[in-house]
Amino acid sequence: MVATKDSIFGTYNSQIPLSVKMDLFASIPFSSFLLAGIAAFLMGLSKSGLKGLSIFNVTLMALAFGAKSSTGLIMPLLIVGDIFAVVYYNRHTQWKYILKFLPWMLGGILVGVIIGKDLPEQSFKLGMVAVILVSLGLLIWWERRKSNTVPQHWSFAGFIGIVAGVCTMIGNLAGAFTNLYFLALRLPKNEFVGTAAWLFFITNLFKLPFHIWVWETITPQTFIVDLKLFPFILLGLILGVKLVKMISEKSYRKFIIAVTAIGALIILFK
Repeated sequence: MVATKDSIFGTYNSQIPLSVKMDLFASIPFSSFLLAGIAAFLMGLSKSGLKGLSIFNVTLMALAFGAKSSTGLIMPLLIVGDIFAVVYYNRHTQWKYILKFLPWMLGGILVGVIIGKDLPEQSFKLGMVAVILVSLGLLIWWERRKSNTVPQHWSFAGFIGIVAGVCTMIGNLAGAFTNLYFLALRLPKNEFVGTAAWLFFITNLFKLPFHIWVWETITPQTFIVDLKLFPFILLGLILGVKLVKMISEKSYRKFIIAVTAIGALIILFK
């Protein structure tokens, strides 16, 4: 008899009969699916421009399905949000900043693949907390400097990019670091959202094969859950576009920092 994983979102085993896999899917507690639905809705808000909410997505998904397992389950939903964002905000994209930042972030993702492959669940959770707290401190420090100077040296993009790449692979937590990068560049609201949209679309596509074939955190079961969650992310995308239009440039920057702080506290004490 073939042993199964503790979680239905663990490594996919082709020897398990299809009927058993569907029974495992049916065993998902309603509370877990409710948390995931809220996470998908907030993910839609985040992808439509309310960037700081990404921390809540990760936190709720980790609460519902576990830290490492949730990183794979969330990927198809992230890509759906990315497609919407790049189509809607494409005209505002600043490619010069993406081209400067992207190679470093891709390198960080490769480091994250190696680090996270056999990382225990508890270490994953502690890593998530550390990333959020550090990034929060950096965001607050940068805003308090009240400087209009835009960093030009390659080392700034290099350091932030590598850290963001590692964090996006081990916990989909690059958002706070890319927020720091784009806040430091003083990008206007729409350029901020449009540039970040393409950056994450490219990097999430780059991560996809590693989740499928290396970590094996994307399986037929997780994809079925994603289909169930699709209406929630769609609702968030539609509502988010309307909300972004209502927020001023100054308030937008404060919003990003505030929701990052709240998200850090939630995941720290969960």
